[in-house]
Amino acid sequence: MDRYTDEALVLSTVDYGEADRLVTLLTREHGKLTAFAAGARKSKRRFAGALEPYMRLRVQLVETRGATVRLDSADIVTGYYAARADLPLIARALYAVELCRELTRDHEPHPELFALLEGYLHKLDAKEAGPTSLLAFELSALAHAGLMPRFDSCSLCGGPPGERPRFDQAHGGAVCEACAVRARDAVAISAELLSGLRALQDGERTPLPAELRARARALLNLFISHHLGRRLKSVDFMDQVGLD
Repeated sequence: MDRYTDEALVLSTVDYGEADRLVTLLTREHGKLTAFAAGARKSKRRFAGALEPYMRLRVQLVETRGATVRLDSADIVTGYYAARADLPLIARALYAVELCRELTRDHEPHPELFALLEGYLHKLDAKEAGPTSLLAFELSALAHAGLMPRFDSCSLCGGPPGERPRFDQAHGGAVCEACAVRARDAVAISAELLSGLRALQDGERTPLPAELRARARALLNLFISHHLGRRLKSVDFMDQVGLD
């Protein structure tokens, strides 16, 4: 059995049996892994509060048969404790880790996505991440997963989106007025919204007005839900907290 050490961000945990826990990790070098933490729920010393969502850890893992690996040790590198004391920050952090969990496959390295999530959690913890930064994070995460929505041109003909664009999640982005008849599920969006999303996608970080931000969030929720086949649970939590 191969033993190795890696950096990891905790994406989610599930209790298993009477004393154990299954921990889904996004590791820097080995991608997403499901690790079996024996006795994690009984021993207060072995993992010492490390197995909580969006903890950054130094882990020692052992490969076993099948897809699951064994978690032998986990030391906290960064706890992001400030982001655990504020409900809106908790909601954004839980959404970010759930999105990364659902966008990735097991054992496929995603060092860029690891760095993106680590950076976003750091900004949340430092209270430097405003609401618009979550949109920027989503767009970057989708790009790393190969699901970049298209905002700069029509997804069907490749021409300019025009002044009355629509958005079709099945076709991957903006649809011009002329092609709208071929995209029956497309929803009308404003040229202003399309421009704002395109700017975020290109790396601009100018905050969007609240109304535009809310429409952008709804559009990305539609796109992500379509491609994942379900709505992320943390979206409902953000709605309950009152985040757009």
